[in-house]
Amino acid sequence: MKRSQVYPFTAIVGQENMKEALILNTINPTIGGVLIRGEKGTAKSTAVRALADLLPERHVVEGCFCGCEWGNIGSMCPACKENMESSELKEAVVPMKVVELPLSSTEDRVAGTLDIEHAISTGKKKFEAGVLAKANGNILYVDEVNLLDDHLVDLLLDAAAMGVNFIEREGVSYSHPSKFILIGTMNPEEGDLRPQLLDRFGLMVDVEAERDENLRMAVVQRRMEFEKDPEGFRDDYSKQQQELRDKIVKARSIVGGIVPDADVIRAAVRIPLHLQVDGHRADITLIKAAAAYAAMNDRNNVTSQDVLHVTKLVLPHRMRRNPFQDSSLNFEELDAWLRSTFKNQ
Repeated sequence: MKRSQVYPFTAIVGQENMKEALILNTINPTIGGVLIRGEKGTAKSTAVRALADLLPERHVVEGCFCGCEWGNIGSMCPACKENMESSELKEAVVPMKVVELPLSSTEDRVAGTLDIEHAISTGKKKFEAGVLAKANGNILYVDEVNLLDDHLVDLLLDAAAMGVNFIEREGVSYSHPSKFILIGTMNPEEGDLRPQLLDRFGLMVDVEAERDENLRMAVVQRRMEFEKDPEGFRDDYSKQQQELRDKIVKARSIVGGIVPDADVIRAAVRIPLHLQVDGHRADITLIKAAAAYAAMNDRNNVTSQDVLHVTKLVLPHRMRRNPFQDSSLNFEELDAWLRSTFKNQ
C-alpha cells in the first residue's frame, strides 16, 4: 500500500484502549501481541496499517529473506551467518511493514518449506521462506483470526513467543529469526477462540462503534477529508505523527532499563490471584505491559498503579467465565481492593 493511502494513526477518533494496546506492543514486542475483538467498521484494520506507518525504519541485512536485524549477529539466520564468513554483508534501511496472513494459508505457506531432495543430493539445506520469515521485524496481521485453523494459530503464537521459527521435515531441521508484533482481529459474532489460545495473546481489546454523536460526526468528517485529499490530510497530522513516533522511540530506549520493585511484582501477582486467573502468564504480562506504559509516559520506574492501569488490557480475556457471561472488571473496586491490601500488609 502506498504511503499516501495510509490513514494517520493519530487521526483515528476514539478507540483509546485499542491504540494504547498497539503502542505498548511496539514499545515491548515481548508482551505477546494484541487481539482486537469487535464488530465490523470499528477501525481495527485501519489502526493496524496505520501503526506500521508510525514506526521508525529498520536497519536490516540487504537481500536477506527474513530481514535479519543489522548488527545483531546472534539472531541472524543461517544464510546470513554463512555469508558473513564468505562475503561482506551490506546494510539496508527499510520501512516497517504489515505482513498479512490469508485465511486460506497452509502450514507450509506459514512456516516455509524445506527441499528434502536438494538436501539429500547436495548435503545443503534449501529453505523456501514462508510468512513467518517475511514477518520478522515487522507486524504480522491476521484478520478474522478466530476462523484460522487452531494448529496455525498455535504455530503463530509459538513463533511470537520464542522469536524463532523451527521447521523440521523428515529429520531435516531449519530455524530462522521470527520476531514480530502479532495482531489478530476478529468479530466475536463469528465464533471465539479457544481459552488456551486467548490466554496466549498478551493483550486483548473489545472495540465497538462510537455512541457519542459528536465523535461519530468526527469519524465521518475525517474520513471524507482523507479520501478527498490523502496527502493534504496526512500533512495536517504530520506533527502529531512525529511527536508520537519520537515518544515511542524514547520509550523503547527506556523500557529495557526498568526494574520492577517488590511492590510492583506483588501487585502483578495479587490481582490475578484475586480474580482467580489461572497460570502465571497474566502476572508476567502485567509486569511487561506496566513497564511499557511507564516508559510511554517518560518514566524509568514502574508503580503498582501502572499495573492496575493495564489490567483492562491483560486480564479480561483470561478471567474465568460461565456460559453467556461477559468478561468485565470493576476497576474502581479493584483499585480500592489493591490499595487496602498494601495498606494492611
